[in-house]
Amino acid sequence: MSSTRLNKKGGINVSIKDEAELFMAMRNYSCEDREKCDEGIDITALDTASNEKVLLRIVESKSKSGFVGIDSVRKMLEAMEKEDYAKGVLFGKRFTDAAKQELTQNHIQRISEGYMPTFKPERLYLRINQYVNDLCKMKCGKIPEKETDCKGDCRIRVISDNASFHFEQGWINLMKKDLKQLLALNDSKKTD
Repeated sequence: MSSTRLNKKGGINVSIKDEAELFMAMRNYSCEDREKCDEGIDITALDTASNEKVLLRIVESKSKSGFVGIDSVRKMLEAMEKEDYAKGVLFGKRFTDAAKQELTQNHIQRISEGYMPTFKPERLYLRINQYVNDLCKMKCGKIPEKETDCKGDCRIRVISDNASFHFEQGWINLMKKDLKQLLALNDSKKTD
C-alpha cells in the first residue's frame, strides 16, 4: 500500500484512491462494483441512506500536469446517463477551470489533492468506532466492553486506541489514516 506517506511538513499525504475509499466510508456508500476504465477506475456504489446508485470515478491523468479536463467530465456524464446513476463524484489530482465549471453545472462533486470535503471530527470518530465494532464482531464474535475482553495482541484494539488519542488531540489526518487501516483490515477479513 504505497498510498499513505509523509509530506515535507510532517503531515500525511493520502492518495486519491485512498481519498475515494475514505469518502465512501464517511458517506456510508457500499461498493457494488469496481472496474478499470479508459479514464482510470470506476466504482459503482450504493448510497445506503437514499438507496441511490452512485458513480465514483478516479481519473488517472495521462498528462504530466495531472489536470483533469472537460473531456473527462463529459465522458463521465455519458457513463452516468448510460448506466442511470443518480449521483456522481469525480476524483482527480487537479481540475481545469472548464472541468470545474462543467462539474458544477451538472451537480457532480469534485475531489482533488487540493479539495476534499471536510468531515466533522466527531463523525469521523463515530465511523471509526463503527468499523472497530464490526471488526471485533467478525474476529471475536462480540464487541469488547473492557480491555481484558480482547484476546491477546489485537491490531484492531491498537488502531482503536490510536484513533481515540488522535481524536482527543484533534488530529484529523491521523484519524483518516486510522480509518484507512480499518478499511484495509475489513477488506482482508472479507477475503479470509
